Amino acid sequence: MSERICPGLSADWLNAWLAALGTTVLDSRIKLAWSEEPLPLAVLSAEGDQDPIDILIASWPDRQRIVGMPLASELDGIEESVPRMERRVSVGTFAHRVRAVRSHSDTWTLSSTMTDLQVDENGDVAHAPLDPPGPGTIKWLHHRLEKVCEHIGEPSDWLPPSLAGKGIRVVDNGLGFDLTRVTTLADHSSKTVDPVIEVLAFFGLAFFPVRGQCVDLRMSRNQAIRVRQRGFLTQLDEQFAWPVWRHSIDRWGIDALFDIWHKNGRNYRKNDRLGVFTGWKMLRARPRGSADRTAAYGSVRM
Repeated sequence: MSERICPGLSADWLNAWLAALGTTVLDSRIKLAWSEEPLPLAVLSAEGDQDPIDILIASWPDRQRIVGMPLASELDGIEESVPRMERRVSVGTFAHRVRAVRSHSDTWTLSSTMTDLQVDENGDVAHAPLDPPGPGTIKWLHHRLEKVCEHIGEPSDWLPPSLAGKGIRVVDNGLGFDLTRVTTLADHSSKTVDPVIEVLAFFGLAFFPVRGQCVDLRMSRNQAIRVRQRGFLTQLDEQFAWPVWRHSIDRWGIDALFDIWHKNGRNYRKNDRLGVFTGWKMLRARPRGSADRTAAYGSVRM
């Protein structure tokens, strides 16, 4: 088995942790573990003598795949009478899109970002916490993904530096929740992200479908919109928790692990049997003013 430790994918950085997961989604031959050190780093592996980074480079999504994702605002082959899918998506539009792309390999892009099990008073579906709204000219998630993809040139030139922690940062908002892009009140520079990390993090969202409580505010305005995305703690809906494990496992093993690890950290014996040796919880950055809608998620060790 060939292994590569990735200093650019540290477990305490939410976007980097999601990016590590995204490598296993892009290619099922890649397995993921974490180094057992004070700050765990992603360890990518593959069977035989195949370099997992070479596999990842060969599997990098081209523009055709990105543009043709079910989450895209417009798709070829769908009637022109159906409205575009932007930030506000009606129940009818969402249902039509789901039916049209049911057999698509990237259908998860819909279920990990929106749900029609929560509908607001305007008849629009609810978005996942990891699909936050953006301030000003920041648009919907697929538009952000397309935009950040445009910064990446030849994958063989861009991926190795990013995975090594030496990636090129570009002026962009990325997916819209990376804490490292946020500046201070005294810093007027533009937001910057590592585009490779952002694209991989998007594919990491495949593990986290979102569901609702079957509330339709058009029927009862006394209810509240409360969506539940996988990975968020049950006792505090707005806090996401993520594990770090020592064994090399593939996408489906990781998916199973998320169902059974003990999120509150109390059952250390059970987690140890699963190979989970530590974990982190989300911390939301405080708004810098009453009009600040910037989403930024940090972390604290469990």
